[in-house]
Amino acid sequence: MIFLRAENLSKQFGALTALNRVSLEIHAGEVVGLAGRAGAGKTVLCRVLAGLQEPDSGEMMINGRLHPPPFHAASVGISLIHEEPMLAEQFDITSNIFLGHEIKYSIFGKRTNLINQRRMDGEAQRLLSLLGVKFSSLHDKIANLSGESRQLVSIAQGMAYPADLRIVDNPTALLSSPYEAKLLALIETWRREGTAVLFSSQNLDHLFAVTDRIIVLRNGSVAATLRTDETNREEIVAALVGIDDRKQRTPVIWALDSYYQAKHQTETLHQNQANLEEDLAERDTTNQALLEQLSEQVQALDSANLALQDAQRRLLTEREGERKRLARELHDETIQDLLSLNYQLEEIASMEYENRAMALELDDVRQHIRMLVSNVRGICGDLRPPTIDSLGLGAALQSHVHTWSKRTGILVDLTLTNDLGRLPEAIELSIFRIVQEGLNNVWKHSEATAVSVTLTQTSPRLLHITIIDNGDGLPADFDLSALSRSGHYGLLGISERVALMGGRLSFRNQAAGGMVMQVEIPHPRKIIDNE
Repeated sequence: MIFLRAENLSKQFGALTALNRVSLEIHAGEVVGLAGRAGAGKTVLCRVLAGLQEPDSGEMMINGRLHPPPFHAASVGISLIHEEPMLAEQFDITSNIFLGHEIKYSIFGKRTNLINQRRMDGEAQRLLSLLGVKFSSLHDKIANLSGESRQLVSIAQGMAYPADLRIVDNPTALLSSPYEAKLLALIETWRREGTAVLFSSQNLDHLFAVTDRIIVLRNGSVAATLRTDETNREEIVAALVGIDDRKQRTPVIWALDSYYQAKHQTETLHQNQANLEEDLAERDTTNQALLEQLSEQVQALDSANLALQDAQRRLLTEREGERKRLARELHDETIQDLLSLNYQLEEIASMEYENRAMALELDDVRQHIRMLVSNVRGICGDLRPPTIDSLGLGAALQSHVHTWSKRTGILVDLTLTNDLGRLPEAIELSIFRIVQEGLNNVWKHSEATAVSVTLTQTSPRLLHITIIDNGDGLPADFDLSALSRSGHYGLLGISERVALMGGRLSFRNQAAGGMVMQVEIPHPRKIIDNE
């Protein structure tokens, strides 16, 4: 059901066009992201949709009824969380949270003008606890609070009354990471409860974490409307800066020294291109030729990166297929042949009563065959984790970590998120390989005696992998791009896998010794439940 439909909203401030014929729909229970660079018109659009600003033209339908702005947001089921706190400095925390929506006593079912301070304090405490914040006193004046504390009060103010649509206008700029996570969790809760959310943010990770669709504003106009599960950061960035053929935009991977450096360079080129287009619009043909040359170089770099990415993806897919085939052949043929041979030797040994030396020798051969079977099974497990197809990633990691710990003598503490479920096969295999190669790197290079592996789902669309060891840590001159030249491909392989999935990889040393490797992997919100 469509809760809000806006048609051709436009707004001018003198010669500045803030909104230019903006049209959008927001469905009940849908989280819509609003992306745009500074000055794109996000805040103006939020204020118009919340009834605080009157557009120059256009119309809005809310719950099927026409509502020309300005209007009282609460009366139509809309609440707004401001980008910057809109608070009364002289009032305390509770009074600001319920400013204009005070809870009052009722006598015989009739509402009076007497403020119910006790109930307001209790409700204020409940709202703030949802954000994970606790003040020493709810009667502290707003003027005495820090910028972050004011923003938290402002968010609670936007939550103070029920709403069918909550407009969240980029309040995370003043928040630290824990409070950002609390707000994202609240948005996800509102979605599950059937409340529509319009979430404006300049943080693409936040938008990808909680939204169903992302609307991109550029220069006051809608540049793109994309389903979150069907797009990526690069496509959003392309729409933000106005690059043609943005569907061809892909993550820049290991074409340069590292994926991350290459991605930064490409986005810098795109930004330079956009700036040049603005600055050189009125200049002579020589400058125009330079602009066209830069555009061609950017497109050539993108094409090369696209080809490299496709080639690497095909290589990894074919390698996994070959591993699966080889593991199956080793298991179904080689191991079975060895077991059959062992049974035959057992029968021969049972018939050889006279020759004691022969019986002992046969026992020794059978023992070697059993060890060979065990080794081949280990190779099969490394080639293709046997449990991943039937039981999923969690079971495969538990089995691998147990076997690896016994083989290396290094203690492993494995922590898995409770609601991991089943993921697409390619993602499960990639995560398994990342953990597998990360542990092998610890074994070969760190001199560690203990390692912890954590796999958590930090948001509906983001998995976080952490591997921490107590070994020697990274050398001071560590350079990921130089590893291939020295014949070390483990960490480089992890970097390539993470890049192909649009994730992020970081390394750092601990103060007490040892290395921390952190990986963030985006994935579709829908997770396949275990059968």
